[in-house]
Amino acid sequence: QVQLVESGGGLVQAGGSLRLSCAASGRTFSSYTMGWFRQAPGKERQFVAAINSSGGRTYYADSVKGRFTISRDSAKNTVHLQMNNLNFEDTAVYYCAARLAGTYYAANSYKSWGQGTQVTVSS
Repeated sequence: QVQLVESGGGLVQAGGSLRLSCAASGRTFSSYTMGWFRQAPGKERQFVAAINSSGGRTYYADSVKGRFTISRDSAKNTVHLQMNNLNFEDTAVYYCAARLAGTYYAANSYKSWGQGTQVTVSS
């Protein structure tokens, strides 16, 4: 399995931007589809974005399409989530996850998870 560590969360005003990063350890990082999920208090974990193993295909939840961009740097074993035009509804703990198979938007397809990073958007 791959170990994941997120960073880059914080407090930002509505309309602002943040860039989340996820550092992965393990020699098989390039084999994994990487995803970002988020969980707000009292809500279920929600798919945000995913990128396939080659980086050639990306997927987004409708709520973030056009505002968020996922990317990966396989040479550095990292995946990023650039978040622009943030709004209050984006407030959540954001998790990085890795999967080898299954549906890209289903949390139970992902076998490795980071500890999460808090994103708080103030109005």
